Amino acid sequence: MYLGELISLGVAFSWTATALFSEVASKRMGSLPLNVIRMLMSLVLLALTLWLTLGVPYPMWADGETWLWLSLSGLVGYALGDWCLFQSYILMGSRFGQLFMTLASPSAALTAWFLLGERMQPLAITGMFITLVGIGMSVLNRGDERRRIGLKLPSRGILLGICAGMCQGIGLVLSKLGMAHYEAALATQGIDDLSAWASPSAIIPLPLSFLMPFASTMIRAITGLAGFCIALFLLSHNGGKRLQAAVTNRRGMYCATGAAIFGPFIGVSLSLMATLYTHAGIAQTIMSLTPVLIILPSWMIFRQKVTVWEVVGAFICVLGVALFFI
Repeated sequence: MYLGELISLGVAFSWTATALFSEVASKRMGSLPLNVIRMLMSLVLLALTLWLTLGVPYPMWADGETWLWLSLSGLVGYALGDWCLFQSYILMGSRFGQLFMTLASPSAALTAWFLLGERMQPLAITGMFITLVGIGMSVLNRGDERRRIGLKLPSRGILLGICAGMCQGIGLVLSKLGMAHYEAALATQGIDDLSAWASPSAIIPLPLSFLMPFASTMIRAITGLAGFCIALFLLSHNGGKRLQAAVTNRRGMYCATGAAIFGPFIGVSLSLMATLYTHAGIAQTIMSLTPVLIILPSWMIFRQKVTVWEVVGAFICVLGVALFFI
């Protein structure tokens, strides 16, 4: 019970680490080179995972409709959404960039209503709005003595943040739709019970229900990598030199590795897994706790000031999340 909600909470912690690693790496490498490197690393990790647990290093039995919807999710969530997010990190930092990721929750809920016909119970809707209010209180206040809420952000950063938040929510629902087609494709192969089937050729056989999100993430990552490569090498200037400079940046590569592990590999795979066990809007709302979770490490690493209002906002977020478990 509440497995999807618990997985979503784990995703929030994973994305907190990703945001911190990505802020440092983006400022040292640039968002496009970082995303190309990050996608390549995640594809290697995903291929290795599937090879060990499924017996083949690619998504088995994924049909055309599965590839279509998951590829759309990769283009929206990765190629467009992550580029906007990492650009916002450069302009205003990961803590404020994550503020606009709260838009992913209503975006996911509205997209799920339009595409999947999902409905949310009144208590869950109340919890979603309480969580969003708490997140807003936690990240909007800068502790200015003259103004309780005084946030000055560059307009370009705000637009990029809004786009990133909306793309994440829409991409999550597209992923859920793609995985529904994946389940249907597996059923045509005679695999109806995903929790009971494991590959006999796997080195570490695990239930297919656990592996399908990783296989789905791989499809998204392939499309995301293609989009980032097109943007870096065809639509930008000196893409090859920028990538070479990024690879030789030692600290940037360390942070890019962390971003790849906690982002496309662990975080995104678990986020897809969460949508299998709960509504997309609920999962996305709990994942939106990242702006609250990032307060303490931002203070410890970047020495950002933490105010009383931010602590109050964190408690309100906890109350909002608690409503999902009642």
